Amino acid sequence: MSYALAAGLQAALYARLNGWQGLTGLIGSAVYDALPEGPIAGTYVVIGEEEARDSSDVTGAGALHAVTVAVISDASGFGEAKRAAAAICDALREPPPALPRGRIAGLWFDRARARRIDAGTRRRIDLRFRIRTQDDALPV
Repeated sequence: MSYALAAGLQAALYARLNGWQGLTGLIGSAVYDALPEGPIAGTYVVIGEEEARDSSDVTGAGALHAVTVAVISDASGFGEAKRAAAAICDALREPPPALPRGRIAGLWFDRARARRIDAGTRRRIDLRFRIRTQDDALPV
């Protein structure tokens, strides 16, 4: 297994989402890896939790990452959050983001969960993606 590509994967996801016109047209530059201090108004995206497991094969070391990207919105209803979630899915379709080391061998939408949070004042959609990374520089 190799977790060596995880930081590069996070950076590549951030760069892709922050540079995707379909998403930035909806939320501006409100894509975060780490949330700023204080409350955030409007709709924003957070690259969140990740789990990884070994996915090495005969071609090299690799990992299967389960990455959560959250959309959080104070808009009434789920419409705005769902439009942002759709833009995220579009942004992560082919071709996959480039990594500084290794490559993304596969990227798939896994699931989503939409819910009300903060006593119903905000909406949150957690999008989970499965991403297989391969580090061709490392032997199995």
